[in-house]
Amino acid sequence: MEINEFEKLVSEAIEGLPDHIKKAINNTAIVVEEKSPRRNLLGLYEGVPENVWGKGMGMTLPDKITIFKENIERTANSPEDIREVVKVVVWHEIAHHFGFDEKEVRLLEKRWRAKAGRLKF
Repeated sequence: MEINEFEKLVSEAIEGLPDHIKKAINNTAIVVEEKSPRRNLLGLYEGVPENVWGKGMGMTLPDKITIFKENIERTANSPEDIREVVKVVVWHEIAHHFGFDEKEVRLLEKRWRAKAGRLKF
């Protein structure tokens, strides 16, 4: 898949979030990179989560969410799967932005997938 097509999937995943979530995302750049430093890393959140942000943090750099194209493509079985994996990874990393740790995000994902009948990757 071409990078611009993949970036469009990421944009669609962001646009598909509930409005209250989109409005609450602050000072965060969401970018796409071809390759990840680790083979199994689909996305990465770097920053100060919203639940930690406080006084004296005004000069902190924006948070960054990176979505790794090649790793997602390698995980997915079809173009439709790529779209679904992108949605899950974007959601996962945004959950970290709001302060959920990995264990909490995995539990939320499990509930979400069971409810929605989504991918099991």
